[in-house]
Amino acid sequence: MSIASKYDSTQVEDKWYSYWKEHNFFHSTPDDREPYTIVIPPPNVTGVLHMGHMLNNTIQDVLIRRARLLGKNACWVPGTDHASIATEAKVVARLKEQGIKKSDLTREEFLAHAWEWKEEYGGVILDQLKKLGASCDWERTAFTMDPAMSESVIKTFVDLYNKGLIYRGYRMVNWDPEAKTTLSDEEVIHEERQGLLYYINYKLEGSEELLTIATTRPETIFGDTAICINPNDERFTHLKGKKAIVPISGRVIPIIEDEYVDLEFGTGCLKVTPAHDENDKMLGDKHKLEIIDIFNDDASLNSYGLHYEGQDRFVVRKAIKKELEELGALVKTENHINKVGTSERTKAVIEPRLSDQWFLKMEELVKPAIKAVLETGDVKLFPKKFENTYRHWMENIRDWNISRQLWWGQQIPAYFYGEGKEDFVVAESIEEAVTLSRKRTGNDSLTAGDLRQDEDAMDTWFSSWLWPMSVFDGVRNPDNEEFNYYYPTNDLVTGPDILFFWVARMIIAGYEYTDKRPFQNVYLTGLVRDKQRRKMSKSLGNSPDALELIKEYGADGVRVGLLLSSAAGNDLMFDEDLLKQGKGFIKKNLSAFSLIQGWEIDETIPQPAHSALGIEWYTNRFNQTLLEIEDHFSKYRISDALMASYKVVWNDFCGWLLEIIKPAYQQPIDRKTYDAVIAAFENNLRILHPFIPFASEEIWQTIATRTPEEALIINKWPEGGAVNEKIIADFDYASQVISGIRTIRKSKNIAFKDAIEVHVLSNEEVSSDYNSIISKLGNVSEIAFAKAPLDGALSFRVKSNEYFIPLAGAIDVEAEVAKIEEELKYTKGFLMSVSKKLSNERFVSNAPEKVVAIEKQKMADAEAKIEALEKRLASLS
Repeated sequence: MSIASKYDSTQVEDKWYSYWKEHNFFHSTPDDREPYTIVIPPPNVTGVLHMGHMLNNTIQDVLIRRARLLGKNACWVPGTDHASIATEAKVVARLKEQGIKKSDLTREEFLAHAWEWKEEYGGVILDQLKKLGASCDWERTAFTMDPAMSESVIKTFVDLYNKGLIYRGYRMVNWDPEAKTTLSDEEVIHEERQGLLYYINYKLEGSEELLTIATTRPETIFGDTAICINPNDERFTHLKGKKAIVPISGRVIPIIEDEYVDLEFGTGCLKVTPAHDENDKMLGDKHKLEIIDIFNDDASLNSYGLHYEGQDRFVVRKAIKKELEELGALVKTENHINKVGTSERTKAVIEPRLSDQWFLKMEELVKPAIKAVLETGDVKLFPKKFENTYRHWMENIRDWNISRQLWWGQQIPAYFYGEGKEDFVVAESIEEAVTLSRKRTGNDSLTAGDLRQDEDAMDTWFSSWLWPMSVFDGVRNPDNEEFNYYYPTNDLVTGPDILFFWVARMIIAGYEYTDKRPFQNVYLTGLVRDKQRRKMSKSLGNSPDALELIKEYGADGVRVGLLLSSAAGNDLMFDEDLLKQGKGFIKKNLSAFSLIQGWEIDETIPQPAHSALGIEWYTNRFNQTLLEIEDHFSKYRISDALMASYKVVWNDFCGWLLEIIKPAYQQPIDRKTYDAVIAAFENNLRILHPFIPFASEEIWQTIATRTPEEALIINKWPEGGAVNEKIIADFDYASQVISGIRTIRKSKNIAFKDAIEVHVLSNEEVSSDYNSIISKLGNVSEIAFAKAPLDGALSFRVKSNEYFIPLAGAIDVEAEVAKIEEELKYTKGFLMSVSKKLSNERFVSNAPEKVVAIEKQKMADAEAKIEALEKRLASLS
């Protein structure tokens, strides 16, 4: 039974993955080889394998497998991210199902449930990556809340605080009312949404005069502490120094003046709510206004909302509209498109909120990272177009809000010894905090029990920005052997959607702590979308089950299908037909080997000329392709590298070489040709292994009995050699001649078993070196030179040379004459009907000019065809 007929992708994948792991081929330790290091973008511990993960990790695996074949010490570090917001939400939901509220638990009790959840589900995605063929060094699997990783995060926080770069401030932040935590600016997605602009009347104090303001958020009137006018607005000069009454609440607020107010927007009067708008907060600080926070942490209204207390903000928005109408305070509403901030994680509408948070100063920290990417090129982005995006963000960066109101994550290492806002110390341990607190207060009797650690956790990205360093323990022990050997890493493969969240921050941290780049190249993949260009998501139901696809098409087929349509930085339009194409490519390789496997070898017969020529040509063609593949890899055009490999194997090896060397039916092949084609096949497998690791290893191990040291995964990338362009050009010419012969055979139903003659009228010099190949693949009995065109012969051109195939003896003349006469009869009848239509004056006069022109073209075509058929008929008589 051939390898192609018995191939079962599931069995083959399980067999070779186990074999590779058993022989420790994925593991790396420092030695005298050049290191090649990739750190995996750690997927969320809540995650399961989706199309984006499959694309991203396939690319990483291609790079790491090729590095092994190039003789480098390849190390691919896997791991997962604790994902504070997403994981805490999962745990809270699970507890709710059990009738337990988070608020009823202590922090320690909640964290016990969280770790239990992590142990149960945290490794799922990594196990799924193994099904894809990911050859990670699983012994190095890291988790962002492993003790050593957490210690690195705490150490970094303390260091940055001591440098004066981390500070605690009462600021306007982005509040996610669903997750009940702050978010950094980068975690807020701004969406344009259709809303309403509400025009509301405020009474002036001690007067019946009304003042109209326009707002998109009428529910926030309970937090109004002023109305602001532009001092240059002549419409409102008489309002200076007066006061207004807030509808519903009846509170009296001042009318202030500031040029910040846009004269053109709304009515020119602005309601000021310092607790719920960043710009209003700046006005509030400038004019020393009262600050009234009207929201609870879930964005329901608090007691300032009067009879709306406890109701959600959007419910209140609808209800307050009705109440304002009843009071006669609502003038009108009009449609208004507004930019609304939403949480990148929970999709909830963000609420601006004032609170005490921890921030990291970014202005100075970003400078080396800007220089590395945009000036020196020490870190390169592929594709280069993302440099503009990087520049915009880095040059407009704001301080990073690094605290989160969560329990799952590294707890802020700040310890309060008093009730004042400044009554705290920052330390790596409680013992150190006690020492610092005693020193700060002069109270030597202070103990750990007197201290209260900040409840907040750090932003998840504050741990993952250390990832390339912390996975090698480079933060705690920067002089250790592994860190010095593997860092800086080589390539980072990730999505452009986390260029800010993660990539830029890793570059910042790398230069701050090592004065080195964390990686040399960043390959930014596109997003996987469906055929309607929609991003794949569970909610849309357009994301297929990744494991089911692997089961259906094999891991190799899925890898090829994804990569064939995935140019760097461009979104991939997922189409399952691509995976069918990938599966078809695997089958093509298996079938090619099955064909070779079936040939009997005769040690005594000499190598035919056509076989020697075919091998020589393919060697040069392969070497030419190898240079092309290596150029693509150097520019991170992974899809193009695969396509070049795909074409040389499918078109040149399977389509041409095997046909050239294939022995006649039931005849043996000579040893020299057989050994050469096996060597060529092995080189094919070497360049294909990064893309189709399982099938390539299966064929490799079937070709010959191999020791573990001879496994394909740790073999050598082909060395290539000189490329003879003339041989390639001459073969290309010969292949066009063969194609021309085959076209005529097909059109005239000339069976391949029937030999034909070919006569060439040469207008330019043609090499006869490949005549033996033309003769074999076209079953040509003779190739002769003609001095003039051959009457009655069919012809085709290649460049300026004309080839003639005499049909005498090659076809059934009687049958061909009958066929032509039948076609001639039909065409003459068609011409008659068109002529009749065009001779009808009424038709020609009334029909549109375009319709008449079409009919005239039909007549001309029919006349030309009749002439050609009559000439052809004459040549056969």
